Amino acid sequence: MTERKKVVVFDYGFGNVRSAERALARAGAEVEITGDYETAMNADGLLVPGVGAFAACMTGLRKARGDWVVERRLAGGRPVMGICVGMQILFGRGIEHGVEAEGLDEWPGTVGPLKADVVPHMGWNTVEAPEDSRLFAGLPADARYYFVHSYAVHDWELRTTNPAMAAPKVTWATHGERFVAAVENGPLWATQFHPEKSGDAGAQLLTNWISTL
Repeated sequence: MTERKKVVVFDYGFGNVRSAERALARAGAEVEITGDYETAMNADGLLVPGVGAFAACMTGLRKARGDWVVERRLAGGRPVMGICVGMQILFGRGIEHGVEAEGLDEWPGTVGPLKADVVPHMGWNTVEAPEDSRLFAGLPADARYYFVHSYAVHDWELRTTNPAMAAPKVTWATHGERFVAAVENGPLWATQFHPEKSGDAGAQLLTNWISTL
């Protein structure tokens, strides 16, 4: 019997950790919710959820030393996955209500307001994933995922100049305008939507991530 992968849902006060825990367990992982630094460092995979305002999430993450956990794990090639605002804070900065806050800057870019007739973007939507995506492997192009957000990254700014390095795989969605819906970049993956609320498609996506750990 294959040993289940250990995934830590990082608990820093900003995210629906229980729904993430249930979804990961259904996808076959052994899951622990914790803000403990050592436990998060030693897990096979780390999931960083996030809800609310960008600046508040960053404040909470730093207070829990989550910024160090993410940085150190990635430096060692250890998998990290961000969800919703947990994805947004991986970028360089966020601007909400005219207030600018620094993110983790794992990727260059700015999180800004969605320009759409209806905001927040709340509900089901399709995505445009690269054909060779591992995150969306086995999922049909018309699969729908659950989004709840008013802010997004509109431009992918990271450019890979070393031909020996694999270029990040960027998935897009559209609500009023195109925005980044998911990223696969070495050990760092992230989704703007909520896979834990996205039914069978979300379950498959989490299974795909766990299979890489």
